[in-house]
Amino acid sequence: MRTDARENRERILEVARAALGTEPAPTMAAVARAAGVGQGTLYRHFPTWQDLVLEVHRADIADLVAAAPRLLEQLPPIAALAEWLGRLADYGRLKKGLSDAMHTAMRDRLAGEGGHPVTEPIDLLVNAGRADGSIRPDVSGEDVFLLVGFLWRLDLTPDRDERSARLLRIVLDGLRADR
Repeated sequence: MRTDARENRERILEVARAALGTEPAPTMAAVARAAGVGQGTLYRHFPTWQDLVLEVHRADIADLVAAAPRLLEQLPPIAALAEWLGRLADYGRLKKGLSDAMHTAMRDRLAGEGGHPVTEPIDLLVNAGRADGSIRPDVSGEDVFLLVGFLWRLDLTPDRDERSARLLRIVLDGLRADR
């Protein structure tokens, strides 16, 4: 891919990501306009709205997955898990912006790709915390994934970030071995 085409594609993804997190019903035309590209350029990269949203989803999940080992290099496991869950909360805001129909379509399209991709980094972080004694020994990554499912259900209200941070603190307090 040419450099300018790659830059256009990345700019489109950035704009779409921001629009999904803040606007109730963004359009392809609005994304193209905000990205500074023509609609033809947008449609060349992403023929449908579904294609665009799916690529934003894949890119965000890939970033989340890649962050877990880096965080473990920089922080103790429980702190790395807390930081990573905060990033997952940010992603939850994007996912909440999707319509139910789009969410269903994405789930169906990604179903063939195996389990949910965030369970692997959660396992990595939880296992490190169990190994150093900061996380309860009876907790699994799947447990944590289920516990933080509220991130996708919180309404996009002005206090959403504050509320998700409080709920994540409650979850983390329950995971600590030293409670």
